[in-house]
This record gives sequence, C-alpha cells and structure tokens, in this order.
Amino acid sequence: MVRGLFITGTDTEVGKTYVAALLAAELAAAGCRVGVYKPAASGCTVASGNSPLPPGTLVSDDAVALWEAAGRPGELDRVCPQRFAAPLAPHLAAQAEGKAFDVDLLRTGLDYWAARSDFVLVEGAGGLLCPLGGREMMADLAADLGFPLLIVARNALGTINHTLLTVEAAERRRLPIAGIILNTPSPRPDDPSTAGNPAEIRAHCSCPLLGEIAHGGQLPGQLSRWLQRRRLETT
Repeated sequence: MVRGLFITGTDTEVGKTYVAALLAAELAAAGCRVGVYKPAASGCTVASGNSPLPPGTLVSDDAVALWEAAGRPGELDRVCPQRFAAPLAPHLAAQAEGKAFDVDLLRTGLDYWAARSDFVLVEGAGGLLCPLGGREMMADLAADLGFPLLIVARNALGTINHTLLTVEAAERRRLPIAGIILNTPSPRPDDPSTAGNPAEIRAHCSCPLLGEIAHGGQLPGQLSRWLQRRRLETT
C-alpha cells in the first residue's frame, strides 16, 4: 500500500500548499516517486496562454505549485480533478456555478497517484471540518483515504485555540496525526504571541509539534527526518 500524508490546516490561508510543496520537493530530491493530490479546489482562475492547462479551463494555482514541486509527475489535470471558480467550500462553489460535485471522485481520484507513486501528499481544502455536502466533512475524506494528518497551523495570535480544536476533532474521529507544523505565511513582527505559541502547543497537545517554518523558510529538521523515515518504510 502506498504511503502518504493528508495535509490539513487549522484555517484557510495558513500555508498548507507551501508546506506540502516543500515536502514534495524534498521527497522528489531524494529519488522518491511522489504523487500530489488536491481532491477539490475553489477560487480557481481561468488558464492563460502560458498555463500548463489549455486556455479557458480553470486552473488551481495550488495544484500547479504542488505539481511543479514534485517534478511534474503524471498529468496536471489529475492533481486536482474538481476545480471551481467561486471562493466557497467546494460543494457550494459547484452549486453556485451550476456544476456537479462528485463525492466519489474525491476518493477514486487518488487511485491514479497510488498506482504510480511511492508516497502521496494529499492537500485538503480548508480545515478538517470543511463541509463537502450533506453531512460529510473533510475529516470523513481523510478517514477514508487513510493517511496520517499533518496539521498546518498559522503562527499567530489565536493559533493555540485553533490548533487544539483541530487536534480534538481529529482525535474524536480516531484519525492518526503525524504532527503539527507552525507556519508563518506572512511576517508578523508586531505579534508577541509567536514566540510563546510553540511551547503552549507542546504543553497542551498529545501529538508532536514537528517544528516551525518562518516566512519563506524551509522544512524543519525534525519534519524532514520524520518524512524520510516514513518514506523508507515503503521499501
């Protein structure tokens, strides 16, 4: 069975794609056949003439970033098979655009990557409790795909609460958690909470904090080592 990670966030705009792209690049550099999968994306833009996708089609910038970081494996169209323009939860974006939202494809779209990869990085949309239509949430998809969670949290005021709530929601559903990454998607020089957030999260979380990423920074060593151990378990 292919190994992988499900990258989720404590909120939108916390840097899930940035962290996932760093992971993809590191795996690819180590000679790993890495797959990248974003089951659905909203807020997509129309492809221009210099896009890898045909002009006029919707393109997810996040999907392109993952694909590029992984070394352009497979078909870009398979990275994110369901793309919508409206900046809403994916099923709501589909409704707003009069399109179908395929819940089954959220799961079966992984098959393409599982068949050709040693390790697959799945990036969820929004947070763990982002709705996917009906009573289903992103956490249900994560449970079905079966990969441990990497929780990306924004290092800013409020992140302790957001992180603990995300961990609690995952543990209530018995989802395995690889760990937490504190990311700084934008500089916050006037936020005094950033210095103390790591210690508070470590003090109150049952899962490990695998490090911090400064704005524009690289993977912390602890996460890199965990990733390489996880990758080698496939051989």
